[in-house]
Amino acid sequence: MPPLTEHDVEAFMGRFKLLLIVGGLLLGALILGGLLYMDARLETVRDALHFRNPENAARESITVEAPQSAINAVDGQTVYVPAYSHIYHQDGRSYLLTVTLSVRNTDPEHEIVVTSVHYYNTEGKLVKDHLDQPRRLAPLATAEFLVERDDTSGGSGANFLVEWVAEQPVTEPIVETVMIDTLGQQGISFARVGKPIKKVTPAEGE
Repeated sequence: MPPLTEHDVEAFMGRFKLLLIVGGLLLGALILGGLLYMDARLETVRDALHFRNPENAARESITVEAPQSAINAVDGQTVYVPAYSHIYHQDGRSYLLTVTLSVRNTDPEHEIVVTSVHYYNTEGKLVKDHLDQPRRLAPLATAEFLVERDDTSGGSGANFLVEWVAEQPVTEPIVETVMIDTLGQQGISFARVGKPIKKVTPAEGE
């Protein structure tokens, strides 16, 4: 075998560098394609999980409208739920929060009917009625209501009054608020569970 000349070595190194460049470009293209695919998938997931108001949820059989006259209530409650559209920090500056009210039917067999969702501000004044008509909530289903971060009408002492009824005895639903903010380098989140303040009796449902 003849010895390698300097020209042979340079030619080999040139081909080797070319292979490295081509391989690097192919690897970079594969990585970029993978990142774009993952970003598209994440965007699809984010869109699927984006908050949907009760009217849209009703069309997807999570809840359905229930005429008040058609409800023969034998069980139910009015639930007070604390909410904080902002809290205070440092020297008293306000920290805005997004509020999600969650009404969870815990009964595995029977539906409940959410008859009203009223949102009150710190002064106790009605700010918004989040439900225009009573809505039936299927067994183990959940209804959610959103107060956006920039909605400051409620204040630090805001609250919901949620009324629900059932046409047969049911397990008590869980009614709670979740407050969260993720802007900046430090996020914050906490939850508050509602307190029943009034019970519906069979006589009230007649």
